[in-house]
Amino acid sequence: MPVPVVVFDIETIPDAQAVRAAGLADPDLDDAAAITQAQNRRKEQTGSDFLPIVCQRVVVVSCIFRDPVKGLKVHSFVDRGQQEGAVVQGFFRLIDKFEPQLVSWNGGGFDLPVLHYRGLVHGVQASKYWDLGEDDREFKWNNYISRYHHRHLDLMDLLALYQPRANAGMDTLAQLCGLPGKLGMDGSQVYGAWLRGEIDAVRRYCETDVLNTYLLYCRFQLMRGALNANTYAGEIQLVRATLTEWAAEESHWAEYLQAWSSLGSANP
Repeated sequence: MPVPVVVFDIETIPDAQAVRAAGLADPDLDDAAAITQAQNRRKEQTGSDFLPIVCQRVVVVSCIFRDPVKGLKVHSFVDRGQQEGAVVQGFFRLIDKFEPQLVSWNGGGFDLPVLHYRGLVHGVQASKYWDLGEDDREFKWNNYISRYHHRHLDLMDLLALYQPRANAGMDTLAQLCGLPGKLGMDGSQVYGAWLRGEIDAVRRYCETDVLNTYLLYCRFQLMRGALNANTYAGEIQLVRATLTEWAAEESHWAEYLQAWSSLGSANP
């Protein structure tokens, strides 16, 4: 029986405790000032104020869950106040329970390393995720950790043939494939939205990103022959029908569906 597919994406904000521990900010500064100082120093050094992975704190993990029987579901683990450990644990508990095919865009380069570090900080348990064949022999040959195994499929890394210079942004590829791409904000705006208390805006942004990634995954499955033209068209029809249902509950799905429909003949 086909395994379920979980496509995931995370959103992060700078962690003041981490920037102090990493020596990127003076220890006597308050949280906001420490983060600002660390960002300014980082920009002077690199040209970008984006802080190192070890200084990121997880606020949202969004998942599209595609089950052969139950259809298409969306779920987000959201930190609504000192709940980061529960957010990270919730994601890894999902893996332990369903042993899904994980799919991401740059998950190996960013999302999973962040989740590893924050899981370590919070004492998270993730035995199935970390299994390299010690408990289940099948995981020796296909596990979530090894770069060239596909139990976790990092679409960006694979499509670039594991060459960083060939990496492409998800938003660009989504638009080239006739998808809406990013809606509402981009990653650089997440911290500001969080400061304003707009955590649900961050969640909605993350969810539409993960839907873009799922649709790119479907396109990849068509390219590699796992889906034929008819089964691919059926999957796209399922996504559109499901979005119509979700749109009755939350406006970002209506916005996504409208943007997708407006692309007309560019649609995959």
